[in-house]
Amino acid sequence: MPRPLRTSGASAAGPQSAAAPAGPADGSAAAEDAAIVATALTKQYGTFTAVDGIDFRVARGESFGLLGPNGAGKSTAMRMIAAVAARTSGTMRVAGLDPERQGPAVRARLGVIPQQDNLDEELSVRENIIMYGRYFGLPRRWLRAKTAELLEFAQLTAKAGSRVEDLSGGMKRRLTIARALVNDPEILLLDEPTTGLDPQARHILWDRLFRLKERGTTLVLTTHHMDEAEQLCDRLIVVDQGRIMAEGGPSELIRAHSTREVLELRFGMDRNAELAEQLDTLLAPRAEPLGYSHVEILPDRLLVYADAAESALEAVHTAGLRPMTSLVRRSSLEDVFLRLTGRSLVE
Repeated sequence: MPRPLRTSGASAAGPQSAAAPAGPADGSAAAEDAAIVATALTKQYGTFTAVDGIDFRVARGESFGLLGPNGAGKSTAMRMIAAVAARTSGTMRVAGLDPERQGPAVRARLGVIPQQDNLDEELSVRENIIMYGRYFGLPRRWLRAKTAELLEFAQLTAKAGSRVEDLSGGMKRRLTIARALVNDPEILLLDEPTTGLDPQARHILWDRLFRLKERGTTLVLTTHHMDEAEQLCDRLIVVDQGRIMAEGGPSELIRAHSTREVLELRFGMDRNAELAEQLDTLLAPRAEPLGYSHVEILPDRLLVYADAAESALEAVHTAGLRPMTSLVRRSSLEDVFLRLTGRSLVE
């Protein structure tokens, strides 16, 4: 019988049992208590600073997100956590170990989900997991039972003998996650885990990740889907130009950096700038009862930030302004993200 899926410790035959010293490398209480601790973490490439002295801490069993535009430093930070990139300065502990001095021991405790699936297309679904487990030195007999367990977890048992090239995108993503769990990792690193998946496949994947979190696995992920960050992350940092712009839980960040609601108005692209000034003049005197903050001009619409957006819309209509369309919605993590990092495309 296969063992129950374990995601918070080493297997008896797994690579972690042979890894270096138990306990934190520096003996600190913070390193022992946390899955990841970074202090003044810096990474430079010549004169370019990719990560600029950031501090963060990930608790064991927490789901932690790194958000930011392209080039913000997220992937560089993940590479330092994964012990595949050296830091320029600062300190870091992963599972109580120093990734630079104890790289193999750190990697034995990690599962890594890259942005692009790197499965072996020529092998079957089952063979992909077994071959990956062999890289860790796990015995074939143990791997056969573990593979069956992981395929059931990933809802791929019926596809065990299929070639990877015959799988859908969502199935390939689930197989990549199952393969990364073969060494019972304490920490799972996920880089854009649902990129390219349709909504149904995304929700199935979210369900698998929720199950891992419930079993004690620490999740660290990067994503460009703000709804995904709201769903999966207990806490996150917003990074831009290598620095942390904000930190907290999704609802906490929304309260701190946005209003409760947003009113979206369309007057026509040639009138948005003109109407934005009128709206601000109309709503600013009502700032306190409406919880009004500001108007933001987008190419196709205006965003009115207010705690009571329905009341703001009534004021707009009472003033005789007639938008082509209007929409009241709750403020989201995307509003926070764009306010902190800007709307200009960064390459």
